[in-house]
Amino acid sequence: MIEKTLVLIKPDAVQRGLVGEITTRFEKAGLKIIGMKQVWANEDFAKQHYTEDITKRRGEFVRNKLISSLHSGPVVALCLEGVKAISLVRKMVGDTESSKAAPGTIRGDYSHMTFDYCDTKGIALPNVVHASGNEEDAKQEIKVWFKNGELHSYRIPHEHLVQ
Repeated sequence: MIEKTLVLIKPDAVQRGLVGEITTRFEKAGLKIIGMKQVWANEDFAKQHYTEDITKRRGEFVRNKLISSLHSGPVVALCLEGVKAISLVRKMVGDTESSKAAPGTIRGDYSHMTFDYCDTKGIALPNVVHASGNEEDAKQEIKVWFKNGELHSYRIPHEHLVQ
């Protein structure tokens, strides 16, 4: 099943110069970048991504910290396409709590913070990337970050292997 998913390379990763490394990992895994742009989101835009729904799941404190973090610097938004792209990307990025992410995952290799430490500092966990959690989230998040006409269809050399 060919799926689309959203990945955000967060401000902490952009500021550390990890954009190329992270996008390369997705491409090497066979995922196709069908949309990519850099955005410096304002607070209102960040609230469209971290909707009130996250408050129900994780609380208002967490939502506010995520919103603040998301608009603290430039973000690179990627729309990726591939076979079971959503679950593949989730495996590749690793556990949300960086300190629990396995070595070899993006978060396991490039971040190490714990929720407890970040809570004591009153900051959002700097875990390098956001990846859509499921198909419904992916569809909604892609609509927030990409307008009609900003996603592109094209063939990549090894695409015949997955059809």
